[in-house]
Amino acid sequence: MTNLLEKKSLKLPLELDQIKNMIPHRYPFLLIDRVNELNPGVSGVAIKNVTANEPFFQGHFPGEAIMPGVLIIEAMAQLIAVIYVSKALVEVESQETLNDINYADRVGYLAAVKNIKFKNKVVPGDQLVLRAKVVGKMGVLSQVQVWAEVNGKTVVEGSISVSEKM
Repeated sequence: MTNLLEKKSLKLPLELDQIKNMIPHRYPFLLIDRVNELNPGVSGVAIKNVTANEPFFQGHFPGEAIMPGVLIIEAMAQLIAVIYVSKALVEVESQETLNDINYADRVGYLAAVKNIKFKNKVVPGDQLVLRAKVVGKMGVLSQVQVWAEVNGKTVVEGSISVSEKM
């Protein structure tokens, strides 16, 4: 798969500008900074550098800054979007690159969040390592196992269902 990735302008790691060409999210809601591993349509690993100047820390919580769990889930969902868009990209048979095609319109929708367990806080200064692996597909729905780590320790785990854009 590496040759296809290189051929289609998906040399790893994927940096912020490449990610922005793949998904429609923008600051302050773009929650992944880099994709370090990618198996198109199957799995991926991304990072989110959690900084003290994130806008949500002003109110969550004053005196004890904690990254909101729903935003960690959103970050994992954005990684899933990159996984799916990368599959569409490598399936394109022309020599077009990410800059030539708007793949952001291929991003599907969050369908369900299941069995998410928060095991530890995510705070400013943490590097959140996001992981996602497609474990099942039925029709337009895919079940994706997700988990996030800080310093090698799992802080969140569960599954997310996503639907293809129709």
